[in-house]
Amino acid sequence: MLIKSFLDYLRYERNYSEKTVLAYGEDIKQLQEFAQEEYGKFDPLEVEGELIREWIVSLMDRGYTSTSVNRKLSSLRSFYKYLLRQGEVTVDPLRKITGPKNKKPLPVFLKESEMDKLLDDTDFGEGFKGCRDRLIIEMFYATGMRLSELIGLDDKDVDFSASLVKVTGKRNKQRLIPFDEELGRSMREYVNVRNEAVPIRSDAFFVRKNGKRLYRSIVACLVKRNLSKVVTVKKRSPHVLRHTFATAMLNNGADLGSIKELLGHESLATTEVYTHTTFEELKKVYNQAHPRA
Repeated sequence: MLIKSFLDYLRYERNYSEKTVLAYGEDIKQLQEFAQEEYGKFDPLEVEGELIREWIVSLMDRGYTSTSVNRKLSSLRSFYKYLLRQGEVTVDPLRKITGPKNKKPLPVFLKESEMDKLLDDTDFGEGFKGCRDRLIIEMFYATGMRLSELIGLDDKDVDFSASLVKVTGKRNKQRLIPFDEELGRSMREYVNVRNEAVPIRSDAFFVRKNGKRLYRSIVACLVKRNLSKVVTVKKRSPHVLRHTFATAMLNNGADLGSIKELLGHESLATTEVYTHTTFEELKKVYNQAHPRA
């Protein structure tokens, strides 16, 4: 009766949709079934925190995500707040219950073979635009810089003699990123083509045909368009190339501290997400290759 009166309260006083009311009822029913299975009975007025914790563990063991478990806990919290207002209980059994933390999604990145195919085998087109678009992809992959940092580059920020590029990151913090001979050649080629095709231009390193600085949507669009030629992942943004840079560095022996500095992260904890990424890839390889996996 208590459960029915709660659902009627949601339905008629709170005007919740029938779908929502049914979901609340199903969540409470799940706890009821668990309690009856484990202890042979279920009385909402006698539920204690220990039962809720055991139920949470059972849900996680059955493969429920932390998001689903927290949604179910939200239903129970509403139920017991209702019982408290009605004077049916004096203590909320969920008062000290903390739901499982939602896992952050792992960064999406491209494999080195996919980047090789993109940079070595993909036709970016002729002339200024093709040369510029290819360099943008290569620069993201070779330096790990952010989109805002790339479009903010000026000619004066590129030091060819020292093979360094100065970028301005979050909160106007500047850092130096080294580049290798291959990227240096691509950058020199672009500058030569750009200077001939766009003689009158702004101070920006990457410009449009009219000589003005590129803006975010142009770069995001060209990255998405070109990544679509080699991968089918849903996320195909400049940030994916930043993740790809960090993952490739880690896979090829770079230490986390160095990657942190190159990416311009404030905290090493932010960089450590890439160790989880590479471990997930390692698990996939193991499961595919090991005969006993």
